Amino acid sequence: MIFTSDNASGAHPAVLAALAAANEGYTMPYGADDGTGRVEALLREIFEAPEARVFLVATGTAANGLALATLAQPWSSIWCHRIAHIEADECNAPEFFSGGAKLSLLDGPGAKLDAAELDAALAAAGAGGVHHAQPGALSLTQATEQGAVYTVTEIEALAETAHARGLRVHMDGTRFANALAASNATPAAMSHRAGVDILCLGATKCGALGAEAVILFDPALAWEFELRRKRGGHLFSKMRFLSAQMEAWLAAGLWLRLAAQANAMGARLAEGLRARGVPIVSPAEANLLFVHFTAAQHAALQAAGARYYADPLQDPGTLGTPGALGAGAVSARLVASYATQAQDVDRFLDALPVSAPLPNAPGLQASASVAP
Repeated sequence: MIFTSDNASGAHPAVLAALAAANEGYTMPYGADDGTGRVEALLREIFEAPEARVFLVATGTAANGLALATLAQPWSSIWCHRIAHIEADECNAPEFFSGGAKLSLLDGPGAKLDAAELDAALAAAGAGGVHHAQPGALSLTQATEQGAVYTVTEIEALAETAHARGLRVHMDGTRFANALAASNATPAAMSHRAGVDILCLGATKCGALGAEAVILFDPALAWEFELRRKRGGHLFSKMRFLSAQMEAWLAAGLWLRLAAQANAMGARLAEGLRARGVPIVSPAEANLLFVHFTAAQHAALQAAGARYYADPLQDPGTLGTPGALGAGAVSARLVASYATQAQDVDRFLDALPVSAPLPNAPGLQASASVAP
């Protein structure tokens, strides 16, 4: 009953088998191996982007930091949601890799940004003189840190606004596979056709050991990214071990099947929680959700061996019901992974004491802290 993070699960057997196979024999280093070339070709095909360039790194923080540094100058702003991963959980990596670009923060329910509010904020910020931060990049998280999924229409509106104001668009896609599995969109429609300039496609949270693909839809950005990756210490000499993971993860649609499994377990968990009167205070559209537990529920779950991130709930009278949850209530984040099974969810729900039903409120700002 481990619902702390989709990072808590191991690597998928197909990924491990690919790593073992890649370990045989000799091959050229630094991405000159055949496997890395196959991964680039495969991602170009999947994303219907024949001119795209693909670069592999081992962590999402490196992917985001290097991608944003390629789009933003030290004197520019990177606009993102207030609880975006690049703001809350990357130890100033975007600022470090970019040499000082400023993160400018916006709000929005479900940790999603709104195009009209972005446009108003950019207009108010000003960028005409030397005293102001200049337009740099817009960073979108797909799926968001509260489990919401941007629709293609929403991405298009945000990208159009950003481009009109002189910003390029970065997408933190650490859970892009989950977002895609939750929608009817194609990879191309949800990325470059909607206006995304660079996508950081995460595999680590969805079955890989440690592999992320940075997809540059504008090939003119590739040389700078290559230099930044090398200078930043993220060019693997034995690149075949990253490409083997990514190739196995993408093969025959495995990545989307794993994401769909995680989403399905998240939905099963949400359905069971609602049936037991637990308030769900996030959109719960992918594989993670935020909930409020009473002190008794939290204690019972912990005693049964359930694990998740939780913080004290500041307002036990949540959802407009005075004193509804009582003292000691917690706000918890629950994340299902590709490895989560129905019996894991059912054991968790069986250990949960039923409370009086309370109204769910999708879109409320969850109070639990963001975690990787």
